[in-house]
Amino acid sequence: MRYFEDFQVGESIELGSKSLTEEEIITFARQFDPQPFHVLPNEAKNSPFGGIIASGWHTIAIFMRLFVDEVLNKSLSLASPGIDEVRWLKPVRPGDTLRGRFTVLECTPSRSRPEMGIVRSKCEALNQHDEVVMTMLGIHFLGRRP
Repeated sequence: MRYFEDFQVGESIELGSKSLTEEEIITFARQFDPQPFHVLPNEAKNSPFGGIIASGWHTIAIFMRLFVDEVLNKSLSLASPGIDEVRWLKPVRPGDTLRGRFTVLECTPSRSRPEMGIVRSKCEALNQHDEVVMTMLGIHFLGRRP
């Protein structure tokens, strides 16, 4: 179990990877982001992307799963008040393999709740070419060591 005190500024944690199929991209987008370039292969060919691409929200969902499995479920996570910024930098296509990286930017003990600390982070999803496809600036509440 990791506690707030175990996270160090500058620390980077690799989160594992997940490959995407066209079927997964379309299934997610049909339910949550049914724009033509996410769900209609023929129309997507004529889009600025030249084919089906994953929804940015799908990219975030994949990152979140990797993050939960590698960091949050191994820590005393006390939730999050949100994120400060999200950027989708490159399209994610069928056949891409995404991997996650979590980098600690700041660790601050809570002044109002002594049982927790606040970790600010840079969260990144990279494709198989090591190109950053998505970034987020996250805020995480973590329990202090008893």
